[in-house]
Amino acid sequence: MERKLELLSPAGDWERLEMAVAYGADAVYLAGDTFGMRSFAGNFSPEELRRAADLCRRRGVALHVTCNTMPRNQEVDRLPQWLAWLEDCGVTAVILADVGVLALAKRYAPSVKIHISTQASIVSYQAARAWHDLGADRVILARELTLEEIAEIRAKTPASLEIETFAHGAMCVSYSGRCLLSNYMTGRDANRGACAQPCRYQYALVEEKRPGEYFPVYEDEKGTYIMNSRDMCMIDHLPDLIAAGVDSVKIEGRAKSAYYAAIVTGAYRHCIDDVLAGRPLDPVWRAEVEKVSHRHYSTGFFYGQPGQFTQDARYIRDWQVVAEVVSCDQTGLATASLRNKFAQGDAIELVGPDVRPVAFTAPMMADETGAPLEEPRHPQMKFQIQLPCYAPPHSFLRACRENS
Repeated sequence: MERKLELLSPAGDWERLEMAVAYGADAVYLAGDTFGMRSFAGNFSPEELRRAADLCRRRGVALHVTCNTMPRNQEVDRLPQWLAWLEDCGVTAVILADVGVLALAKRYAPSVKIHISTQASIVSYQAARAWHDLGADRVILARELTLEEIAEIRAKTPASLEIETFAHGAMCVSYSGRCLLSNYMTGRDANRGACAQPCRYQYALVEEKRPGEYFPVYEDEKGTYIMNSRDMCMIDHLPDLIAAGVDSVKIEGRAKSAYYAAIVTGAYRHCIDDVLAGRPLDPVWRAEVEKVSHRHYSTGFFYGQPGQFTQDARYIRDWQVVAEVVSCDQTGLATASLRNKFAQGDAIELVGPDVRPVAFTAPMMADETGAPLEEPRHPQMKFQIQLPCYAPPHSFLRACRENS
């Protein structure tokens, strides 16, 4: 295929930014310390954002900054200064959902591209056209669209308007956002980045005159599934996304781990490259999306209504990171930083940027003084380990530990 498909990865903090860049993202999206929809991600101070922009510029990676809350009166006065800062840092695009923010962005950040957030709930070509007429360079479509609907939007909008869609990650029960449940129940507003995820609580019924006596709410013997949302995974269907006219595929997960950002980015990077080169997907990289914490996967609404999933609501966590590679010489002798316990003789696996997963048995290690070490014991401690091959910084050692 001749068309390029942008891989857009989450960067919730500096560590996750470095991982996304190292593992092959074409673009990353992140938030400053204000106006973003993920207040519980690490996010970036103004100076950190400038550092992030410099890193992305050096690595040829586009930087998209979220500004997709709905600002209230008392917040609007701070927007011009923030948008001017984004312009000064040289970010690629600002992601917004409010028409007032768009007007300010055109005035105070004229060199920055305008991307319309999924919070705007764009589900038709008319909505996409209207945003384009207002100055948008890209629309991020609502997640409840089918591939046929996306193809029609592509066919009936200007070619200069880019189309982005989520392709991987968690899907909330209010797919295009604008959910009020968290605000109503906890006072934490999902539309301002503070969702408490009450849709994932385990509920029971309490009778007024029987306090402390709980009656479980069951749809069947396994539990309830009213708000049981699977994770999206379109890694097997990238050609269909390209055929529908999508320009950018987005990985959800700014609040997820650095390991998640790395592994899912790496998997999609290799599979996109395979598709664009006309090769079948390499099953080694396809398997990587199964090695991060996730709910059961689905293809969302791309092929029609996904239906109710009633198997279970648990997260699948079969792999645990035990260490991260800090440095490594060409013989594979590495300095690593401990994340979770493991010991000599354990079955572990190495994976890294462009390093195919390789299983091996953990050898005798050494501490920083060179003394033999059977088991690193202190979190973040540095130790030496002989790897089966060279591995660049940000590579991981992991162990298969069911329900870890």
